[in-house]
Amino acid sequence: MSDLFSALLLGILEGLTEFLPVSSTGHLLIAQHWLGARSDFFNIVIQAGAIVAITLVFRRRLWELATNLGDAANRDYVAKLGTAFLVTALVGLPVRLAGWELPETIAPVAWALVVGGVWMLLAERLAERRGDLAAVTWKVAVLVGLAQVVAGVFPGTSRSAAAIFMAMLAGTSRRSAATEFVFLVGIPTMFAASGYAFLELVKDGAVGGEDWAGVAVAFAAATATGFVVVRWLLGYVKAHRFTGFAVYRIVLGALLLVLMPGG
Repeated sequence: MSDLFSALLLGILEGLTEFLPVSSTGHLLIAQHWLGARSDFFNIVIQAGAIVAITLVFRRRLWELATNLGDAANRDYVAKLGTAFLVTALVGLPVRLAGWELPETIAPVAWALVVGGVWMLLAERLAERRGDLAAVTWKVAVLVGLAQVVAGVFPGTSRSAAAIFMAMLAGTSRRSAATEFVFLVGIPTMFAASGYAFLELVKDGAVGGEDWAGVAVAFAAATATGFVVVRWLLGYVKAHRFTGFAVYRIVLGALLLVLMPGG
C-alpha cells in the first residue's frame, strides 16, 4: 500500500473518530500497526484538520461570540471557554515537557477503550438523574480542561468522551450543551497542540524528514470527513443517548485484548 493512500485512510479515520466518543488517537494507533507508524506530529496535525472542520461547522456561533462581547452571557461563555483551555495548557504542558509519548503497544489503548465505555454508561445514567441542565458553570469549565489532559495522557480514553461526560456529571447534563462546549474548547486546544508539535519539530531539525505530502492528504481528508461527522453528531445527541458508542468501545477493546493479548 502506498504511503499516500495509507495517509488518506488515516485522515478519514481521524475525521470519523475525533468527535465521536470512541478515541481518535486510540484508533489511529491501532490502524498504524497495519498501515505503518507515523510521527507524533502527523497524528497531532491531522487532528487539527478535524478541528478546522468543527470551526467551519460552528462558524456562526464563533462569530456571534466574537462580535457580541458586550452581551454578559456571551462574555461569560467566552471566559469559561478560555478557562477550560488555560487549565488544559497549564496542566498539560508540564506533562509534555516531562517527555510523555504515545504508547507503542495496543494493550493500554484496549484497556482504556473498555474502561472508558463502562464509565460512559455509568456517567450518563448519573447525569440523567440531575435533569435537563444546559448551563455551563465555572466548575464545568475547570473539569473539562482537566478531562482533556487525562484523555491526552491515556490514548483510548477519548478527549470528547472524557470532557463531555465530565461536563454532564459536573452540572451541564444536557447532552447538546455539553457537546457544544467541549467541541468549542477543542478548537484552541488542538490548534495549540499542533503548533507546539510543529515548534518541537523545527527545534529538533526534523522538518525536512517529515512526510509533508502525507500530512497534507491526511489533513484534507480529516477536515472533509470531520465536517460531515460533526454535523451528524450534533443532530444525533439531541435525541439519542451515547449508549451505542459505549458498547462499541467495550466490544472493540475486548476483541483487541483477546486477539492481541501481547499488545
